Amino acid sequence: MTITLIHAYSPEARGRSERLFGSWQKRLPQELRINNITTLEDANRYLKDVFIADYNSKFSVKPLEDETTFVPYMGRDLDDILCIQEERIVAKDNTISYKNKTLQIPANQHRYHYVKCQVMVHEYTNGNLAIFHGPRKIANENVA
Repeated sequence: MTITLIHAYSPEARGRSERLFGSWQKRLPQELRINNITTLEDANRYLKDVFIADYNSKFSVKPLEDETTFVPYMGRDLDDILCIQEERIVAKDNTISYKNKTLQIPANQHRYHYVKCQVMVHEYTNGNLAIFHGPRKIANENVA
């Protein structure tokens, strides 16, 4: 699984945030002017103490349900998602090259070799490496 950036090029996709920014750009300078606020410190204080609370009381909408709509994640181990992932093609000697290292893929119960297969190298935050063929982890390298 990879995270891919999807650009919002249409106004419909950006509509709500664009309206919010438009409100701030039109409304906030006028309120600062009316309240004789000319310094950055006074503007920040006004935002924190007055503007945000007033804006939220006028424009926020109460949710239809009080309980949370979030559900616990029940999928793959997040360490296998939140890591550096790079594709490699397995060489004729059943190895891959990653950051000046040659990693041997051992034979396993599913395949004797992975020659010419596309695999994914996962580099975890602790420096450990793993090699995946599809959803299956086929090799590990632990940093000592």
